[in-house]
Amino acid sequence: MIKLFRVVLFIVCVLGTSPVMGADAAAESGAAQTEKFDWEPVIKAIVQVESEGNTRAVKGNSCGAMQITPILVAECNNILKKRKSKKRYTLRDRFSLEKSKEMFLLMQSHFNPFNDIEKAIRSWNGGNKYSVKRTQRYFEKVMKCIQSQKYYKTSNKP
Repeated sequence: MIKLFRVVLFIVCVLGTSPVMGADAAAESGAAQTEKFDWEPVIKAIVQVESEGNTRAVKGNSCGAMQITPILVAECNNILKKRKSKKRYTLRDRFSLEKSKEMFLLMQSHFNPFNDIEKAIRSWNGGNKYSVKRTQRYFEKVMKCIQSQKYYKTSNKP
């Protein structure tokens, strides 16, 4: 457990954190903070764990490279509606890696304005009211993928 804590701490330090702001300010500027934050390593790891990169993957109600459910699509559309955006996602958009990434970023900007990596990973697997116990294996798999990405990048420098 201590090793896992160190790994998480390392990842947070490496990826950087957003400036700490008041809760109201964070809620108002959540989209801007998420846009500045580099979610790419987390997204790549989630894609690897969920589907090994297969944009056509289907398991139950979950589809696409990030295994998006119809409920998540509906939630994204609710967020867009609250933000007075005319954009909407369809169930077919789950098969597009770009649109899947957009939905991930939208969910993070709304529910995770402080860009907490652990919260992002666990909520992707267990929903916004996730159980730490039930999402532990998933969290560990994604963190392992993130770590292997870091190792690969640092070990293959010219």
